[in-house]
Amino acid sequence: MNTAGMRRTLALVLLIAAQAAAAGEFRSIGESAVIMYDAPSVKANKLFVASKLYPVEIIVQVDNWTKVRDVAGDLAWVEKKDLSDTRTALVTVPMADMRAKPEDAAALVFQARQGVALEVVELGVGPWVKVRHRDGQSGYVRTNQVWGL
Repeated sequence: MNTAGMRRTLALVLLIAAQAAAAGEFRSIGESAVIMYDAPSVKANKLFVASKLYPVEIIVQVDNWTKVRDVAGDLAWVEKKDLSDTRTALVTVPMADMRAKPEDAAALVFQARQGVALEVVELGVGPWVKVRHRDGQSGYVRTNQVWGL
């Protein structure tokens, strides 16, 4: 392979790696009521207010602003200072079961309704994720019942 070909291959590999690294980066809203904008400015149109622990997917960061995607797939801008590193997941089914172990037959610890944000405690338990409710209860939920992973 010639030098130009190697450079193109390296550039392609780096581009793919950068996209993979950026894909799936999630954070949560860190304050009680955070305004989401349609552009990276406090003078932009206000789209909605997000509550604390609401999970968002990071799309791009520009200066003090971050473009995020929410559970509905909507895009908005939020001030970077209003994001938390706390990883949360939002229940997307009418009622999600939290189990004592990552097994369908395990004891039911608690249930959470659609729209409830749960703190992510542990990823990578097969099709399960360990979560904690704000009241302190924790358990395993199926990954297909939550968004934000």
